[in-house]
Amino acid sequence: MQFSYLNYSKQRVFDFICLWLLPVGLLLLLSDLYFLPGRSLHHKLYYGLFSIPTLIAIILRPRELKEILRDPIVLGFMLFAAWAMASLMWTNGEEDFLGSLKPALHLLMLFWGCTLLTRYRSESLQPVFFAAAIIALVATVYNLYMFISHFAPQDRMVGAGAFDNPLLSSHAFGFFCIYWLTLGMTCKRPQILFIAIPAFTIMFAALLATGSRTPLVAVVMAMVWLSFICWNRRSLALMSMLIAGGVVVIALFSEMIMSRGSSFRFELWQLVLEQIKLMPWIGHGYESTLSLDPGAGLLLSEPHNFALGVLYYTGILGFTPWLFMQVWGLYSSWRHRVQPLFILASAWLVYGIGAGLTEGGGILPRPKEHWYLLWIPLALIAALSINQRFKTLRDRPVRSLSRAALDTLQAHAHVIEEDGLGPKVLRLENGNFLKLFRGRRCYTSGSFNPYSERFAVNSERLQDMGIAAPKILDLYQLTDGSTAVLYQPLPGQTLRQVMQSMGSPAVRQALVERFGKFLAVLHGKGVYFRSLHLGNVLLMDDGEFALIDIADMHIYPSSLRIALRKRNLRHMQRYPEDRRWLFEEQLQALLDGYASLADPVAVNSLSQQIKVQAAT
Repeated sequence: MQFSYLNYSKQRVFDFICLWLLPVGLLLLLSDLYFLPGRSLHHKLYYGLFSIPTLIAIILRPRELKEILRDPIVLGFMLFAAWAMASLMWTNGEEDFLGSLKPALHLLMLFWGCTLLTRYRSESLQPVFFAAAIIALVATVYNLYMFISHFAPQDRMVGAGAFDNPLLSSHAFGFFCIYWLTLGMTCKRPQILFIAIPAFTIMFAALLATGSRTPLVAVVMAMVWLSFICWNRRSLALMSMLIAGGVVVIALFSEMIMSRGSSFRFELWQLVLEQIKLMPWIGHGYESTLSLDPGAGLLLSEPHNFALGVLYYTGILGFTPWLFMQVWGLYSSWRHRVQPLFILASAWLVYGIGAGLTEGGGILPRPKEHWYLLWIPLALIAALSINQRFKTLRDRPVRSLSRAALDTLQAHAHVIEEDGLGPKVLRLENGNFLKLFRGRRCYTSGSFNPYSERFAVNSERLQDMGIAAPKILDLYQLTDGSTAVLYQPLPGQTLRQVMQSMGSPAVRQALVERFGKFLAVLHGKGVYFRSLHLGNVLLMDDGEFALIDIADMHIYPSSLRIALRKRNLRHMQRYPEDRRWLFEEQLQALLDGYASLADPVAVNSLSQQIKVQAAT
């Protein structure tokens, strides 16, 4: 019993980390620089809410590393970090080994944490990014207001909060500028454009106000990438906007763009290249000191270019895995471009590559603005790639279904289910089912993760777990904002229909006991089906059980906690026939079947709950 309780406690801690701590930690990592007084608190929040919880989760469930360590990007990062640590043997830096190792470990936790979050709470990614973008947008509006109110010639805007110089501020503004641009390119609902376009304009205005030119080049690079990876009508509009904007800039601001101003980057790059030539293969070593005099009367310690920095510190041997991570990240995103999250992450990465042309300090930095440019996009791409194998993300395109095409389908289809707004489930002429999900005017979770896509993802995940579910054929977006899923129905009858046709109590008892076992399997695998009742459980022709109407379902990281199991049974008791068959006539058969596969503590808790409810 003590071992069982300890195992139960470990599961609950793991679930809490994946379902709650990691989403909050990621949200703050993306947005808290906009309002925190300094980077020190930013570091502590990341360590306490993301990095350390990820380490605890991995310790509690080390088998999670099996799939994580197979990903090429994660392997590339570990090889790069290992070589950087090895280079400490010939570095001339003064920091101790443990102090040098910590940033690499925290970056590794970023990769692992994003993977756990994507696997067990993938539906939270879009809301987290949106919430962070809203926080950034509100803070940026305030920054612009203050900048305009006190504007003087030659001023460059520095963001409030933890930002302390224009260039680093531009990284954060550009990061969310790309978010709103990508949202506008990938959104299926036209209403989203009324949010995305003004938001993009505000973030781009803030980027201009910083006076940094390289981020503008990075934004253009991201726009070009988005035009090709999305390739829709909006791509043509975006390319047209780029061409028109380029003509205007060349005509009116060519001198300002081509002018070097006070920049000494070309001199810096030449000096760094001369240093790289001295130790081209192994580099000068991680944490080695760098002192550059570009002829301006001051010494600089940064190469101001990510690639040159990596070459200087780790040489060609370190540069190879570093470059591989980025190339593989873009290649992987291109392969999976039907998933909007891949498009977003790759656009961030392209922006970071462009911004990194004139930026660069430590190659393995602590959490700061540089993470926006490289490490956050790479960690997200790696997490998405890993979880494509776990079927936690949509991997098929969403096609547009015109009103005329829908009317044609409805005219030759048999209505299985409908409500006051019209048909909900249609049986088509070829025997396939089309299930409609009505669009809602208010902004809900369905706006981020449409129910049709949840239905498809849940079906594929159930099948991957060995639980029968409908086979998904296609996904549709309707002109009125509704969505639909086309699927192949399973042969059989609902358990409610089977129970109604049974006359023998003994046969019904055997069936209920089998259903109890099936229920225990679902709960043991972490499947929480909110709409679980006998009308949504199918007894197939081969005698196995299957689940249907599965949009309203969540799969937890561990077996369900007792509270969720009780809630599941309470839902079934709302239906008079289900209640009579399962909880009055055949209660013992249900509990016997459940007890054969479930933990005794859960069985006793459910039994007590049913008896208390029966008494009342």
